Amino acid sequence: MCGNNMSAPLPAIVPAARKATAAVIFLHGLGDTGHGWAEAFAGIRSPHVKYICPHAPVMPVSLNMNMAMPSWFDIIGLSPDAQEDEAGIKQAAENVKVLIDQEVKNGIPSNRIILGGFSQGGALSLYTALTTHQKLAGVIALSCWLPLRTSFPQGALSGVNKDIPILQCHGDCDPLVPLMFGSLTVEKLKRLINPANVTFKTYSGMMHSSCIEEMMDVKQFVDKYLPPVD
Repeated sequence: MCGNNMSAPLPAIVPAARKATAAVIFLHGLGDTGHGWAEAFAGIRSPHVKYICPHAPVMPVSLNMNMAMPSWFDIIGLSPDAQEDEAGIKQAAENVKVLIDQEVKNGIPSNRIILGGFSQGGALSLYTALTTHQKLAGVIALSCWLPLRTSFPQGALSGVNKDIPILQCHGDCDPLVPLMFGSLTVEKLKRLINPANVTFKTYSGMMHSSCIEEMMDVKQFVDKYLPPVD
């Protein structure tokens, strides 16, 4: 499921309370697993939505002195001009596309799937949504950035997700991924896709984490773009 580590455990899943007609695939941050986010989504679930929180493979991370930990790709530094793991990011995006395809095979069309993530996972969800040929319902990008941003055009994207709704959220006291990264990312996104569809919310006093107010905004976004079909 996850690149070179086929032993990555199966995702944490919050099943739909009735027939699943939509899905949220949410990618955790560096060093974490999907379990905590599955619990968070269980608290704001909609009955027709399935929530899938995969676990990243374990790999050495340059930023953390090559210590092995769950990571979607290598992180060399956390500044806008830091070197990036291009091959790792692209491979990770391919793995996420496979997860999306699995849900399509399960009977949920890709345009009924929201892709999201926190920090490194949010970065990967943005990159995947903007490079995939699968039309998605939206992106939830929490406390993150757009990886490989110079690989994108200066102007508008032409792909299937050029009008995709994006909810980007950031704490104004984030010491790890500073708010400025979020602001730079939102400016870039508004040039790549329909700017009317990009929402940027900040949370006063929030550090590199989540909060109840943010989760309520996430729920509202999911309910808006994945309404019940029956």
